[in-house]
Amino acid sequence: MGATARQDRAERHDRWLRTLLPERAGVALVAVGGLGRRQCAPHGDLDLVLVHTGVPGIDDLAASVWYPIWDARLQLDHSVRTVGEALSVALDDVKVSLGLLDARYVAGDRAVAEELVRTAADQWRRTAVRQLPALRETTESRWRTHGELAFLLEGDLKEAAGGLRDVGILRAIATAGLTDALRPAVRAAHLRLLDTRDALHQQVGRRVDRLLAQERAGVAALLGLRQPSAGGSAAPPGTGGPQLPPDAAPQLPPGGGSEPGARRPSATVPEPGNVVGDGDALLRRVAGDARTVSHALDDAWRAADRLRARRRRGADGRLVRRPVARDVVEHDGELVLARTAIGARPDPALSLRVAAAAATTRLPIARATCEWLAAYCPPLPSPWPAEARAALVTLLGAGPGLVAAWETCDRYGLVDAWLPEWPRLRSLPQHNPVHRYTVDRHLVQAAAEASRFAREVERPDLLVLGAFLHDIGKGLPGDGTAGGHPAVADHSVLGAPLAEAVATRVGLPPAEVALIGTLVRLHLLLPDVATRRDLDDPVTITRVAEAVGDLATLDLLHALVRADAAATGPAAWSDWKGRLVADLVGRVRTALDTGALPAPPEPDPALLAEPLPVVHLTPDTVAVAAADRRGLLATVAGCLALHRLEVVAADAATVDGRALVTCRVQPRYGLPPDPVALAADLRRALAGDVSVIQRLRGRALAARTDGAAPRVVWHRDAATDAVVLELRAADAAGLLHRVTSALDAAGVEVRAARISTLGGDVVDAFYLVGSGPDDETRARLETTVLAAV
Repeated sequence: MGATARQDRAERHDRWLRTLLPERAGVALVAVGGLGRRQCAPHGDLDLVLVHTGVPGIDDLAASVWYPIWDARLQLDHSVRTVGEALSVALDDVKVSLGLLDARYVAGDRAVAEELVRTAADQWRRTAVRQLPALRETTESRWRTHGELAFLLEGDLKEAAGGLRDVGILRAIATAGLTDALRPAVRAAHLRLLDTRDALHQQVGRRVDRLLAQERAGVAALLGLRQPSAGGSAAPPGTGGPQLPPDAAPQLPPGGGSEPGARRPSATVPEPGNVVGDGDALLRRVAGDARTVSHALDDAWRAADRLRARRRRGADGRLVRRPVARDVVEHDGELVLARTAIGARPDPALSLRVAAAAATTRLPIARATCEWLAAYCPPLPSPWPAEARAALVTLLGAGPGLVAAWETCDRYGLVDAWLPEWPRLRSLPQHNPVHRYTVDRHLVQAAAEASRFAREVERPDLLVLGAFLHDIGKGLPGDGTAGGHPAVADHSVLGAPLAEAVATRVGLPPAEVALIGTLVRLHLLLPDVATRRDLDDPVTITRVAEAVGDLATLDLLHALVRADAAATGPAAWSDWKGRLVADLVGRVRTALDTGALPAPPEPDPALLAEPLPVVHLTPDTVAVAAADRRGLLATVAGCLALHRLEVVAADAATVDGRALVTCRVQPRYGLPPDPVALAADLRRALAGDVSVIQRLRGRALAARTDGAAPRVVWHRDAATDAVVLELRAADAAGLLHRVTSALDAAGVEVRAARISTLGGDVVDAFYLVGSGPDDETRARLETTVLAAV
């Protein structure tokens, strides 16, 4: 790995390619892409252009070059063009224009290759301003597809925003002379991203650019990023603090160089088994480098926009200055400080006012303004003045404009001055697969999402602040959600006092500080209860109502739950989960308002009247009735698993000698089963045909093994007439069938089950009829359930 290794690979490719092209006037082999830049990845492809002057037999000559490359099982992107054809295509396709900027002679007629290199660069300089809008459109489309590398837990090192592809755009903008885009910090970040991509190729053994969670530790070890217990440092210097602006001096690893063409020693590859890589340190380093690249590209786009605007205005055009907030004006499409603010002693709230103005107007803050604020804005007193508190609420409640404004302020260290807790949260990984973003971005995104529900609550200011602080407890010792350590306390419990401390410093009165703490401590209450408990049980509703306390807090929690899910990722929410949470909120609202609790549900009359066995199917419900017998729930669960249906809730009851089972279901792989076949198998199974369940066992549906042992937790007072056994385990098809079968074999009656899926894990709650087993029986049931998993 390292620049030396990449250049060595390029030189080896060059030597071999020269053997494929015989000396012939008017024909040259030109490398573009990584080979053209001498930045060859271990399993990268070859990008080649066969340039000619119209010589005869060029197709046969091209085939003699391409086929040996294919025979060598190398990936090849190739084209055959004259210089004029290449320039013409570049005018129509901005991607080709950028590719030709990396063109480098490899073999053949050097004069032909040098003509292409020279004329392509000249054409780009002449047409860059005209082509940049198309380039920006394609770039933003790519960002929408791949997201932002700085905040993704499994980002694409090449295609995501802030990745290697964006460095190529910066290089093109710098070549056009529009701005000095490749500052030292950007070059250093680029080299580290290249090293990471090389290590990823070496770790996986093939070409891959997406840094998946399971590869992080191995890649980190190859890069020399070791876990503290292994004797190494957790993260390179500077990656945990505010990111450097693109023109600042870079923080380089030992022995690094940042100038173009500088040779860096390859990273030391540790012997397998001797070093445990620190995947979290790697993720933070990648995030810091991606931020550096993204910030530089933002500045470059703005510089290009200003240049085009000035050209349109002409020599006599005037720049418009428009006030947008106190001490803040718009100037040339950016926010800058008013002259009066610069001349006077700044007040501590000035940086927050500028950030709030940027978020609400969605205009960028000028780099010089950020630098001035970082250097001269005094620290905020404790508690904050009312003006600073109002600016913070405006900033957090700005919705879509919040993320960009916050990131700009974080880039220059302004956020650290507001919130001393922020450096710990910056680029902090989350090890739950439902999360898409790092902790810091998740918190900012949650506040932005919460602003959509501002009109549904009495205190929208506390909603956005609570959303921003709800996961502040992640990553602390004892929290298992971010650091991968066994949790001794939930991050919501750990985070509540921290959130209260922030609220106190911001200047909220004691009652509102306590409410912020309640929101943080209970932000998981509604989804956990809705998906893991029986909402028809009065004990469930009573406990939630007692915890929440009043309707205003209930509304805030409901809004916070939806904002949190939207900021987490698509796997965190579903229509079914939304309906369950809304149902729970409605029942708790009634209990708080009138004191009324839910009455036991009445069974479907059809299940009691029709001849046995009865099977009723809807797209999301399966209801059956059979002669009263034990094990009916396990039988139904097995039949549903056989047809690839996931059970999200199940209820069992006995009425007038009939055993009734109602399950809410969803397709495991997206496609619903054949209802005729499903109904037929259910009727056969209800009639006692064991062959149906034997087919399920034949599939050997076993849970995945991920190193984490399944766990059983008991809740004795969570139900009216039952004790709740909660199983936390890896998700697997047929798991509900195996566990209910084991409980039935142990002589336990299950009246309800609730299944909550969290990424690759499940939390299954089983309502066991009775007052609860003694310690000996409980230990036996735990062993039985864990054996079934």
